[in-house]
Amino acid sequence: MRKSEVTRSTAETEIKLSFNLDGSGKSNINTGVGFLDHMLELFTRHGKFDLDVLCKGDTHVDYHHSVEDIGICLGAAFSEALGDARGICRFSDVTLAMDEALVLCAVDVSGRSHLSLDIELPDRAVGAMDTELFEEFMQAFVRKAGLTVHIRMLDGKNAHHILEACFKALARTLRAAVKIDEEQSGEIPSTKGTLM
Repeated sequence: MRKSEVTRSTAETEIKLSFNLDGSGKSNINTGVGFLDHMLELFTRHGKFDLDVLCKGDTHVDYHHSVEDIGICLGAAFSEALGDARGICRFSDVTLAMDEALVLCAVDVSGRSHLSLDIELPDRAVGAMDTELFEEFMQAFVRKAGLTVHIRMLDGKNAHHILEACFKALARTLRAAVKIDEEQSGEIPSTKGTLM
């Protein structure tokens, strides 16, 4: 089983996170940021990952430190669980609809971090979370996980639906990309012989 555990302790956050790439979609999430809890539950369910997160952060200041640090921890856990990526499919893309929102997500599990995010969020906040923190979370996650991720909004008028579509699309794309490809015969899917 491809599993990992990550802890992070700073003056701003205390985080304990466990992650299973080969899970069944179970989650136990308490970040202190209600909307982020909801998005991570969607990510877990649609990726068929298992995820436990407990974060005690300085949310009396704002949500920025908690959101970014959880992205860092989830990215580190993803990378650790993936190991050397032997036998994975590596590439995947999904187009996903959520009511009026339509999002395209493409991923290369390359060991090289790059985020291309082309979305317009019409609202400054969803619940109590500033929508600008979505990009902070994604940057932190992608950087620590070593992923190339492109997310493009094709349509949408509601920030909640757009972000929900993004998290679901990312989860489903990653699930397909990290799936073990029997045709790979356990090889690393790169002519270099390494992805990391």
